[in-house]
Amino acid sequence: MDLLHGAVRTYAWGSRTEIAQFTGRPSPTAHPEAELWFGAHPGDPARLETDSGEQSLLDVIKADPEGQLGKATRERFGDCLPFLAKVLAADEPLSLQAHPSAEQAVEGFAREDRLEIPVTAPTRNYRDRSHKPELIVALGPFEALAGFRPAARSVEMMRALAVSDLDSFIDLLSGQSEADGLRALFTTWITAPQPDLDVLVPAVLDGAVNYLRSGETKFAAEAKTVLELGERYPGDAGVLAALLLNRITLEPGEGIYLPAGNLHAYLHGVGFEVMANSDNVLRGGLTPKHVDVPELLRVLDFTPTDESHIRPEPVGDGIELVYRTPAPEFAVSVLKLDRDHVGHEVDAPARHDGPQILLCTEGAVTVHAKSNVLRLEKGAAAWVAADDGPIRLVAEQPTKLFRTTVGI
Repeated sequence: MDLLHGAVRTYAWGSRTEIAQFTGRPSPTAHPEAELWFGAHPGDPARLETDSGEQSLLDVIKADPEGQLGKATRERFGDCLPFLAKVLAADEPLSLQAHPSAEQAVEGFAREDRLEIPVTAPTRNYRDRSHKPELIVALGPFEALAGFRPAARSVEMMRALAVSDLDSFIDLLSGQSEADGLRALFTTWITAPQPDLDVLVPAVLDGAVNYLRSGETKFAAEAKTVLELGERYPGDAGVLAALLLNRITLEPGEGIYLPAGNLHAYLHGVGFEVMANSDNVLRGGLTPKHVDVPELLRVLDFTPTDESHIRPEPVGDGIELVYRTPAPEFAVSVLKLDRDHVGHEVDAPARHDGPQILLCTEGAVTVHAKSNVLRLEKGAAAWVAADDGPIRLVAEQPTKLFRTTVGI
């Protein structure tokens, strides 16, 4: 077991304060810090603080895959860590995006290889062969758009905006099955000529302003989001897409699970995010980065989903709350040590023989493994190799410790 130092990723939508404060560094930072990667992704592996000095987690796993990953993990996923854990801090909305299925990722990667598009090229969609199911758990208030909502609710909202320019699109959405209507409408908007968007998007923004001025509240959050996106990305089809998606507010500890094909955009907040070890993103708007509309349409799932279906309910098991998802690459839980547990040795529930990443988000705790003893306080993380568990914990104060392991 060793301290694990995350790799800071600087993107324009990130925060100059949140990640720095979380890790105990001075803020504001010179550049927006968007993500803190705790993993072994080749694009930016985290680093271990070992007796021999700092080492890349990627290199440590390559040197000893059996000891670091365990036999069972190697048999299932080969000699690489199958998950990537992050702290994400969004001061501005992220791009409208979706991730491919496993089959789509393999096919897309091979296709772009045949076209000789460099893996690092900004026009590359598939940077690896993996799908990217992901879970985000809010560390504070967190806002997002995720998944196409039932068509009837989108129709109700568009009618509430009272924008005559939307009438034909309402008919398109409501005149066929939900999935077909959503596919037809989203495709129409995302492929619309820019002159048409330059008329429709401002009309929708005016409708949102009038709706909020009227004092109506049912769709207030959605209307405010449309206005925020329209201000940042004028004339962008992604502003219209926001009319079709679930507008979600998470309180600390609540999460969203995003399977393949789920169209989403994180809007604002800080969260702990875990995904399959992939960097495959298909973007559809709300970004200056590469947008590939045909490929996005190929991977999207237009089946409407209720918000409750993408919010996993944590299941309690003693000191541990487990966020149940179908992803085989990862399992996420939070270990809560408070009241009677403070100051006493507590065995963390044993899951299996795979590796673990521990991240302290509140309090301070001493972690005992076979090889080492470490103290973690807020913002600190540890890598526990497969051959170094199980672990025992002693909290100095009420503590929350996020644990990421391989899925069962």
